[in-house]
Amino acid sequence: MATSSPSRHDAPGRPFYDYVIVGAGMFGATFARLATDAGHRCLVLDRRPHIAGNCYTETVEGITVHRYGAHIFHTSDEWIWSFVNRYVRFNNFVNAPMALAGGRLYSLPFSMLTFNQLWGVTRPDEAMAIIERQRLKLDREPANLEEQALSLVGTDIYRLLIEGYTRKQWMRDPRDLPAWIIKRLPLRFTFNNNYFADRYQGIPDGGYTALFERLLDGVEVRLGTDFFGDRDGFAALGRTLVFTGRIDEYFGYRHGELEYRTLRFDTRVLDTANFQGNAVVNHCDAAVPSTRTIEHKHFAFGQQPVTVVTDEFPETWTRDATPYYPINDPENTRRFRLYEAQGRATEGVIFGGRLAEYRYYDMHQVIGSARIAFERHSRADGGFDL
Repeated sequence: MATSSPSRHDAPGRPFYDYVIVGAGMFGATFARLATDAGHRCLVLDRRPHIAGNCYTETVEGITVHRYGAHIFHTSDEWIWSFVNRYVRFNNFVNAPMALAGGRLYSLPFSMLTFNQLWGVTRPDEAMAIIERQRLKLDREPANLEEQALSLVGTDIYRLLIEGYTRKQWMRDPRDLPAWIIKRLPLRFTFNNNYFADRYQGIPDGGYTALFERLLDGVEVRLGTDFFGDRDGFAALGRTLVFTGRIDEYFGYRHGELEYRTLRFDTRVLDTANFQGNAVVNHCDAAVPSTRTIEHKHFAFGQQPVTVVTDEFPETWTRDATPYYPINDPENTRRFRLYEAQGRATEGVIFGGRLAEYRYYDMHQVIGSARIAFERHSRADGGFDL
C-alpha cells in the first residue's frame, strides 16, 4: 500500500484520482487492484484501522486468527481462482464443520455420515426412504425457511439440527425467514463431508490480510478515515466514487433502515494444543447461547502448543452494530429496491459489495461482482484521459 497523502488535485478543478473507493474490503480491494493495473489512480478509504474488512486476520501466539468469524475461500470460477492465486498461495483446507446437539456430534453438511449418526443407516436408499417419509409435501413453493427445510430434510434433521440453531442465529422464528437461506445448506447421499461443492477451496497462507496487502500494493489507502466525515470533499478528489458501505447510510436512511444479522466474538487463548479437534463446531441446542466455536489453528493445520478459540454469539441489530448478513425479508427487500433505484440514478457513483448491494455474497462472488463493475464502467466511460 502507498503512504497516505493529503487531499490534492493535479490541476485546479480537476480531480487527482480516477476512483475514490470507500471500503478496503473484498470489493474495494479487488476494484482498486483491477483499476490500478489498468493504469488508473485510486484512493481507498476505510473507517477501520485495518484493511480487509470482515476478512481481516491477525497473528496470536503464532496462530492466524479470523477476527470476524470463519472465512473459507471456495469457487469453481477459473478466473477468480487464478486471480487470487496471483497474490498468495492457498492451502488445501476443506470445510467440514460439525454440529453439536444433545451432547452428540453430527457431520455437516447433511450426508451419509450424518444419516448414519442419526438413524444407523449405511446405504443411500435407506436414508432417502426415511427422509421421504418425513418430508413436508407441498403443492407450491415453500413460503419460508421452515417449510423449505422440512420439504428438503424432514422432521428429524430439522428439529434436531436446524430449528434451534436458525432461531438463535437469526434471532427470528424460522417461519419469518425467507426460504432461500436454507438452500445454502447442502444435502447429499454420499460419505463426502466437504461442505462446499466448488472445484477450488482453501485458506491463504499467512491469512487473508496478506492477500489484501498484495491486492492493495501501490494503492493509496487511508485507514481510520470516515467518508461521511467529509463526503463532499472526498468525492471531489475523484472522477468516480466507488461505494462499498451501507447503501441506506449513503442515502441518509430516507427509505428506512436496512437490517442485518450482527455478531459478538469472544476470543481467548487456551493452554492446550487441541480444544475441539475441528475448525468449526456449530451449537444447535437452543439452551447454548453461542452459535458456533471456531478453533483457528485447524484452518492452517497448526501444531502450536496453545490454541486460540472464538465463540460466536448473535446480537440484536442496531444501527451502530457491525453488519454481517443482510436480512432479506419482504420489508427489507422492499426498502432496498428503493435504494437500488436511487443508486442507479446517481451519476458518478458505483455501488458494490455485500452492504451496497444488500446481498448474501460469498467472497468469490464479491470478487466477481467487482470485476463486472469495473469492466462495465470502463466500457461505458470509454477510457480515462490520463
